[in-house]
Amino acid sequence: MILYTSGTTGRPKGVVRDNGGHLVALKWTMKAIYNMDRKDVFWAASDIGWVVGHSYIVYAPLFKGCTTVMYEGKPVGTPDPGAFFRVISDHKVKVLFTAPTAFRAIKREDSEGKYLKKYDISCLKALFLAGERSDPDTILWAEKKLKVPVIDHWWQTETGWGIAANCLGIGGGMPVKYGSPAKAVPGWNLEVVDMVGNQVERGAIGALVVKQPLPPGTLMTLWQNDKRFQESYLDNFPGYYETSDAGYIDEDGYVYVMARTDDIINVAGHRLSTGALEEVLADHPDVAECAVVGVYDQLKGQLPIGMLVINKGVTKDHSQIVREVIKMVRERIGPVAAFKTATVIDRLPKTRSGKILRGTIRNIADRVDFKIPATIEESSTIDEMREALMGIGYPKK
Repeated sequence: MILYTSGTTGRPKGVVRDNGGHLVALKWTMKAIYNMDRKDVFWAASDIGWVVGHSYIVYAPLFKGCTTVMYEGKPVGTPDPGAFFRVISDHKVKVLFTAPTAFRAIKREDSEGKYLKKYDISCLKALFLAGERSDPDTILWAEKKLKVPVIDHWWQTETGWGIAANCLGIGGGMPVKYGSPAKAVPGWNLEVVDMVGNQVERGAIGALVVKQPLPPGTLMTLWQNDKRFQESYLDNFPGYYETSDAGYIDEDGYVYVMARTDDIINVAGHRLSTGALEEVLADHPDVAECAVVGVYDQLKGQLPIGMLVINKGVTKDHSQIVREVIKMVRERIGPVAAFKTATVIDRLPKTRSGKILRGTIRNIADRVDFKIPATIEESSTIDEMREALMGIGYPKK
């Protein structure tokens, strides 16, 4: 089969996968990761054209003998923020799998969870999140409202299934560490290396790579482009598959995926993760969603700027919220972050699979030519982002 990536770089890649290995891996994960048994109801709330849709709306649940839910609509506005809870109640969904973006949208529209109270969702046993980094604030909110385990897990179109997850079907799962998708799933020999391919010490940030051979179900090449496959995934770290994500593994073996490797920014010689900065911003009670990118600075190399989407109903002056998040970053990460600029916007540019187009935001700010990804959800967000960046002085003249 051939399935295209979400295209955050503007150049989607046609991932080629074999049917046999993919099938074996997906059927195994239904029990091992999601703790699903035959005749249980599984709902992957995703676009059927993305890897989650292919893998977990169609193939995996059906081969496991589960009922699968196919849903067309958004978590809010179709007709209200209770749409997901209505489907769970009506169809007795045991496990919901969706993107963190979906729950951020629900939280933004209904932070008190009033719509949730209209439905009986006692059938729900777990919520799984993937596609974007799940910030601890969103996980904690979902845990509090749903009263079930909320499991972040990490994988890619290229891998076809989870690289790191809290496997609920293996020993009942592990203790949750907020900000971590838990440990590498069996079959994945995950390591962290520096830019020349040497393993780094536990807790040190670096490139997340998988020691070859890869497990069943992963990509074999790129459609009609073996050269790009080699260059994109294998050449930088011989003997490893390059995930293009950066992060670290702690002393207990828990994985922390902090950012794409090109989203690790260099501020006056200090390497900072945009994911760590976003984690602080997302912890502000008025912030529904956020993004941090590093923009060019003549003196310090790069400086972080923040984009904030505010919860519905918040009447506080936006400039006050900006001052508060800047103070939070200074207190929690330190003055070394040089985080002094943020702005409030209505929405972030994203792909239809929910990935925030951080690279595109950075290119607009740095006055770099770029292609708008064909997979963008709303192309008008690009003009909105330009206007917002101009309001805080980017691009610089």
